[in-house]
Amino acid sequence: MPAFWHWFVAAGTIVFIIWCIWLISWSAKQGPQNVADDDLVGHKWDGDLEEWNNPAPKWWLYLYFITIAWSIGYLIAFPGLGSFQGMLGWSQEGQYEAEMQYAAETYEPIYAEFAAMDFDALTKNPDALALGKSLFASYCTTCHGSDARGAVGYPNLTDDNWQWGDTEQAITTSIGQGRNAIMTPWGQILGSDETVTNMANYVRSLSGLAEADEAAQAMATQFTTLCGACHMPDGTGNPLLGAPNLTDDVWLYGSSVDVVSTTIAEGRSGQMPAHGDLFGDNRTKILAAYVYSLSQE
Repeated sequence: MPAFWHWFVAAGTIVFIIWCIWLISWSAKQGPQNVADDDLVGHKWDGDLEEWNNPAPKWWLYLYFITIAWSIGYLIAFPGLGSFQGMLGWSQEGQYEAEMQYAAETYEPIYAEFAAMDFDALTKNPDALALGKSLFASYCTTCHGSDARGAVGYPNLTDDNWQWGDTEQAITTSIGQGRNAIMTPWGQILGSDETVTNMANYVRSLSGLAEADEAAQAMATQFTTLCGACHMPDGTGNPLLGAPNLTDDVWLYGSSVDVVSTTIAEGRSGQMPAHGDLFGDNRTKILAAYVYSLSQE
């Protein structure tokens, strides 16, 4: 923190505390003039609601001073005055690291025990799956949903369609290192909206969504030339590249002519964030086993 802001925060806080002490002390000495404690002060509301000259009890006043004394002690012990770190040396980072160390010492042996199991056995172990379900609920539901069925642009993890493959290595890589799925935009190369629509109709015909008319069928050669390198000439996709299978009934962004045309013309860019540094190898394997099990139920 720059020196100016340190002194700005520290001086402002100290001056405010001093002002509070003065204000409470001054207010405690104030009261209606020439009015006895058991007399009315002359204020009246709603015709019969009147105010008596009854000062607040002393214990109420003392609570204010106790609160101020506690705030002073807190600011001495903990950070709060600019860049002053406090006499106890507490910090958010320190507490976080201590809690993470405690969690590692407590739970890592459990993770290690499960991670030592064969992947196939792990996908059928109820205790390991319960642990994986907890990890999934904490870190994955924001994108894939609490039921793991995904949403537009986020894969459904409960079906048997695996864009990057369903092996242990493929799933742990997706979780640990993340994925970048990039669909190249082909609008300018295809040249016109009509050609893009014809290509969309051809792509939809590969999965049986529509019957390819003559114009759409004429796009077969261009599909093989432009799209076959990733999606394969027959449209069955390539998990090594994350290129989807276009012959099944799974459509990540939707299967309408307009949506498919947009995908072809403008491309897509999807990202699965890497979680390896957060999870570590053991938890990554456990979560991978749980994710795999979702498609086997």
